[in-house]
Amino acid sequence: MKKIIYVLLFCLSVNVSAQNATTILDKAAKAYEDANGIKAEFTMRIRSDKQQMTESFEGEIQIKGNKFTFKTPDVLTWFDGKTQWTYMLRTEEVNVSDPEAEELQLMNPALLLRNYKKGFKVEYKGESTSSNGKSAYDITLIPRKKSNVTQIDLQIEKLSNLPAGITVLSKDGMESVIRIMNIKTGLNQPDSYFVFNASDFPDAEVIDLR
Repeated sequence: MKKIIYVLLFCLSVNVSAQNATTILDKAAKAYEDANGIKAEFTMRIRSDKQQMTESFEGEIQIKGNKFTFKTPDVLTWFDGKTQWTYMLRTEEVNVSDPEAEELQLMNPALLLRNYKKGFKVEYKGESTSSNGKSAYDITLIPRKKSNVTQIDLQIEKLSNLPAGITVLSKDGMESVIRIMNIKTGLNQPDSYFVFNASDFPDAEVIDLR
């Protein structure tokens, strides 16, 4: 009888945790939708023990619906909801592509939060303090199907319901850790902001990969 009770309690706790995680992620998705345009400054660290490589840099992302811009010291990216332009500052090349859904979700947290139920199992891990000192929930996403990504850990701020940290683990052993430092809402950039403007980069070589 004790074993049966333990099993029932375990199943109940797992179910409650899953519901908590789902509720938290749904609130986070709604916070993105209600934000009317977001700008976030972040730090990112990429580490691969297999390749003996560690890289760290700062960047900025702006999001409006499924559109976004992504800026780092080496790369500028625009996505207008269908087409993506990636400008390499060192080579002055622009790669034009129509990215897959998985790639977009890793670059735009809003898309990940909006579509996580389709491709991930969720696990509530508890609470923690974010890098900017705010209380947060910890949630893990595990892909339901085989993928290059094996796990995504999210840190969701309690007060704002927006992500404070994202860690992506890949099958090849690579770990990408993003920490959100500053975030602003209500920017509502025009749609043209998320489209590459060739006149701003007259010397760029455009390479169409579509």
